[in-house]
Amino acid sequence: MRKFYVIEKYKHLNIELPKRQTKHSAGYDLATCEEVTIKPGEIVLINTGLKVQIPKDEVLLVFPRSSLGIKRSLTLANNVGVIDADYFDNPNNEGHIMMPLLNFGKEVVTLEKGERVAQGIFIKYFKTDDDIEEENERFGGFGSSD
Repeated sequence: MRKFYVIEKYKHLNIELPKRQTKHSAGYDLATCEEVTIKPGEIVLINTGLKVQIPKDEVLLVFPRSSLGIKRSLTLANNVGVIDADYFDNPNNEGHIMMPLLNFGKEVVTLEKGERVAQGIFIKYFKTDDDIEEENERFGGFGSSD
C-alpha cells in the first residue's frame, strides 16, 4: 500500500493530503501545516502533519520545489529527504514527515499554513545480492537508525 495520512496530533488542522498538480507530475506536493518564520541563516524543521505508508521495497524521496530557492531563498538543509518504509507509525513520532528548511537569503521568510515547499517522489530501490539485513528498530527520524 502507498498512501498519505494525517498524523493524530494534527487531525484538528484540516490538512490536505499531498497531490500531484498535473497529470504527468512525478512529485506529490508537501506543504507546511502551520505558519512558520525563518530568519536569514536559520534552519527550521517544518512540520507537515503527515505520514506515509509505502511498500517495503520503496522509499519516498523529498526534494525542494523548484521555485523555493528562486522565489523564497529557501532550500532543504539536508538536500534530499529519505523516508523509509519502516518510518511509518514509529513509536517516537508516528512517522511525521518533517523538512529542515534553510534560509540562505538576507530577508526573514514567513511560510503560511498550507504553503507547498517540497515534493515527494516514490522510488523502488534494490539491494545487493549479498545484503545482510540489520534487525534494528526505528524510533524516529533524522539519524535515528544509528
